[in-house]
Amino acid sequence: MASGSVWRSAARQLPLRLTSGAFFLNSGLSKLGADEGTAQGLQQFAATTYPFLGKQDAQKFVRALAVGELAIATALLVPVVPAAVAGAALTAFSVGTIGLYLRTPGMREEGSLRPTQQGIALAKDVWLLGIGASLLADGITEHRHHRCHRHHR
Repeated sequence: MASGSVWRSAARQLPLRLTSGAFFLNSGLSKLGADEGTAQGLQQFAATTYPFLGKQDAQKFVRALAVGELAIATALLVPVVPAAVAGAALTAFSVGTIGLYLRTPGMREEGSLRPTQQGIALAKDVWLLGIGASLLADGITEHRHHRCHRHHR
């Protein structure tokens, strides 16, 4: 019975993991080849909300961001990585980008959570947060189910 629930869980997670994993893979790969101007723009944008990010070299910042995105892509796309681990990574990253959305001037309409045209690119990260939280919850539930099932044998 446990193996049936594992397969159902994997099938349920597959669309979430593939779509968000492909997104992170593309994003990370494109940042690896970022030129100096792109690197500086990304770093300055992030530093407006998270000032400590402005203290490092722009190319190193973008390389670290790319590596982080590729690590998340790997966690999502490699099926042996537990859902809770992949979900935690995706959730943590999404919280950071939603923080940018909420705290960066011009991303939201005045007095509202509704995005401006410029804010749409970050506002969509709420979907990634939802996917990450779903994978995290599914992974925790799965882990508890397997632990309880082993104790009752």
